[in-house]
Parts: sequence; structure tokens; C-alpha cells
Amino acid sequence: MRFLALLFACACLTGLAGCRATFLGAVNAIQPSEGVIAHRDIVFDTEHGIALDVYSPEHVVGAPVVVYFYGGDWQRGRRQWYRWVGEALARQGVVAMIADYRPWPTVRMDGFLMDGAHAVAWARQHAVDYGGDPTHLFVMGHSSGGHIAAMLATDKRWLAQVGMKPRDLAGLIGVAGAFDFIPFDEPAYADMFGATPEEQARSQPINFVDGDEPPALLLQGEADTVVYPIEAISLEGRYRQMGEPVELKLYPGLGHEKLVFALGPLHRIAPVMDDVMHFIHARVAQYPRPSLLPPRAASSTSG
Repeated sequence: MRFLALLFACACLTGLAGCRATFLGAVNAIQPSEGVIAHRDIVFDTEHGIALDVYSPEHVVGAPVVVYFYGGDWQRGRRQWYRWVGEALARQGVVAMIADYRPWPTVRMDGFLMDGAHAVAWARQHAVDYGGDPTHLFVMGHSSGGHIAAMLATDKRWLAQVGMKPRDLAGLIGVAGAFDFIPFDEPAYADMFGATPEEQARSQPINFVDGDEPPALLLQGEADTVVYPIEAISLEGRYRQMGEPVELKLYPGLGHEKLVFALGPLHRIAPVMDDVMHFIHARVAQYPRPSLLPPRAASSTSG
């Protein structure tokens, strides 16, 4: 654990991709994987060669499904780094899908949001193959990944392009998500999201909450200085203003990274996973549906 703490400090303080990859590799190595079936390197977008990994509990039928988008300032990250998230969710009885998306500057906002929409559409179409129930499909993300999840859940234009709508989702789970971050404080964002006020406004999830969204769970560390708590508080307020179900969980003393690691290696510091599962179970209980078909053999590579 001392080694893990040193790596955690390295990842948080330097922000270097190599150090972060090393830390997350260590997290993957120490996390238990018993009872979890992994299906890796599944290409969901053949045009661009974008893949996801699926983590399923053993012998599961009709489980809730979570599509998870990792953070990285929309510029860096790999789904393999977040195997521990998929395994942690699968051990809770969830079919978890960790999806890649094209980063900036390869694409701008429209590109990575469409990648997210394609991942969600694929998850809905193939959930049963891995023991999941497509009628209980959640989107979840940390930081910039939380922004992608929230945009899919609030701005109808993205899922509409894959034949879906936000109400097809059972819920949004935002983990220190970027929901309301104008004015921009990074020069790259002007190219990523647009330079004019109109362009920038279309990048903010808070601007699209109109009363037709799935319920939301917003998780936020009070000590976060990367994505400040006001963003989650603002989105909660907009949901309530529109009469939409929303829960906001604030965790004293938790910063940006510790919050997400509380899902796995630091689970003892805060009940983050418990809160996630309570939200998922409540949604499933509110709208129970029988599983459609038993899972059939998947054609992907298992590990």
C-alpha cells in the first residue's frame, strides 16, 4: 500500500501520462478479478477502429449495464488503464463497458461525443450478449468523461444520430464531471469546443437540461480543485428547477483523483461505490423489466 501511495502521489502531482499509466497499471495488478469475465478489444466503431472492453459478472442474466467514459481532459487516456473500474463494477453485479473515444486534437467536441454515442448504441444492441439488460442502461464518467456522459444524457442531438434519446438511458452517473465550465481556462478548449460564445454554450451540459433527461447521480469531492464542486451543484440546481430526479453526493476531504479511486483501491475512504450501487438498484427497482434473452456466447477475446 505504501508503494501504491507513492504512485498515487506521482500520478496526481505530475500529471504525466507515463507516470499515470504506471500507477493505473499497479492498480489493475492489485485489484481482484475473481468472478469477473473480461471481453476485451471489441471494436464498436469499425470506421474509426474504436474499441471497448466489457466486464461481466459470472453467470449473470439481466444485469444493469454501465457504459463508463474515463477522464483525461479530453486529450489522453486508454480504456486498458481503467480495467479496475470495470472489474469493481462487475463485482457489484453490473455489466460494465469501458469505452475509448478519439481525443483532441485528433477530433474536436463533435467527434468525441459521437464516439460516445456510438458506444452507448453498441451497448444497447449487445447488452444481452454479455448478460446485461438494455432497458437498464446507465452512462457514467469521471471528469471529462463525466462531461461526455452528461452531454449524451442531456443534449438530444447526439443520441438522436444513433437512433436513441436520453430517456432511453436509465440514469446518468457523473463523477466529478465537467458540467458548467465557461469561461474556459485552457487555451486548447477554444479549439476543442469553439471560440465564440454560441459555440462554447453548446459544450455545456447544464444548458440542455429541459425536463426530458434520465435521473442523475452527481458525485463530487469537496476538496476538488480540478473540477470545482460548484459545477455539480449547478447541474443539480438545474435538474431540480426542471423537476427532474437528481441526487448530489458531496464527500468532505476528497479531491479530484481520490474520488474516482474510491470506486476501487481507496474504497475505504468514502462510500462512493455504495452510493453508485444504491442509485442503480433504486432505478432498477423503480422500473423492473424481465431480462429479454439469456446471454449467448460472445465472439470477443476473453481474458
